[in-house]
Amino acid sequence: MEKFKFITEYELRASPKVLFPYISTASGLSQWFATKVNVMPDHVYDFYWDGESHPARQVSLRQNKSVRFEFLNGTERSDNNYIDFRVDVSELTQSTFLRVTDYSSNADIDELKSLWNGLMDKLKEIVGS
Repeated sequence: MEKFKFITEYELRASPKVLFPYISTASGLSQWFATKVNVMPDHVYDFYWDGESHPARQVSLRQNKSVRFEFLNGTERSDNNYIDFRVDVSELTQSTFLRVTDYSSNADIDELKSLWNGLMDKLKEIVGS
């Protein structure tokens, strides 16, 4: 199945230190990104959406900068789908931006925009943005 890389960016009125736990911890992610998130051994996070489990390995983490989760198929191997969250601060305006890269088989741009806009609305409400 062919993969599609969707990249979008959102401005949030929160410092990287405030924002980062919401994109890198199970408790933070479960507040806006998934219904429930469990941490398992070997940096595997189990995301629950619509009652289904979607395990993903945290493959990179740069404190207050970025985190990437690669989703696993049933055999604990990567299926090459991933979500990457990257926090950037504009030197000019001092604004904080969250760049999301969603690499998956979903190529419906309108659906992806709608999905991420809804998720970011939740995150903005939580961080007071």
